[in-house]
Amino acid sequence: MLAVKMIIFFTMLIGAVWIIILSVRSRRVTGAPVTDDGTLSDHVSFYRRLDPAERERFRQEADGFLQQVAITAVNTDVTDTDKILIAAGAVIPMFAFKGWRYPNLKEVLVYNDTFNMNFETQGEESRNILGLVGTGVYRDKMMISKNALQHGFSNNTDLSNTAIHEFVHLIDGADGDTDGVPRILLDKDDIQPWINLVHREREKMMEPDSDINPYGHTNPREFFAVVSEYFFEKPELFEQNHPELFAMMEKAFRTKKSDPPDGAPLNTY
Repeated sequence: MLAVKMIIFFTMLIGAVWIIILSVRSRRVTGAPVTDDGTLSDHVSFYRRLDPAERERFRQEADGFLQQVAITAVNTDVTDTDKILIAAGAVIPMFAFKGWRYPNLKEVLVYNDTFNMNFETQGEESRNILGLVGTGVYRDKMMISKNALQHGFSNNTDLSNTAIHEFVHLIDGADGDTDGVPRILLDKDDIQPWINLVHREREKMMEPDSDINPYGHTNPREFFAVVSEYFFEKPELFEQNHPELFAMMEKAFRTKKSDPPDGAPLNTY
């Protein structure tokens, strides 16, 4: 009799746990906008270059991101369009890797404007940060200016996109070291050629006619993020002006049509 009661008790307990789990999942899905074709077509040039089947997968990847990562407004309002643009920034650089999820990101904090290292958007102290990947107590968080986010997807003439920039930092750091060498993307034999190529390209940036954002000269990790913005925003121009670097990045991000099928494995070390 006792054994029967125990079985009934554990059966009810398991059932209750599943109800809680399903309830939580439902709230998470309900809280995220369904990524629609209109928003992406209106704002995301990368999306417009895809064929119909690729567009459908892009929307699925964006929805998956929004179900996994919390987006929190800090003293501002965040619309569904803002959330979709953040998701687009996450999907674009890793689109070739089907089902990719950022292991080093749990939450995106959205500020109304640029901020400083104390995350202040008002006051006299210099505020010039557009986006930032958190460390220490802010580990697994990204901070981004809403104005910078929107500008990156609305301006079709410049070579910058803050969302892509910050997500590339996360990709760079997925191997445990944010150093401008994306080891999870590069074959082992390509790592040293990549380092050598980055060194040469950063030297060229000192020339007056360089079209790469000078912020890329700060260090190799910022160079990688800056040129990734350029690579995804204006691929034809980037290939024309930086063919060797374009070829290496095309190989890393698997953006060639002749690349392996979607879901090509990432490198492990």
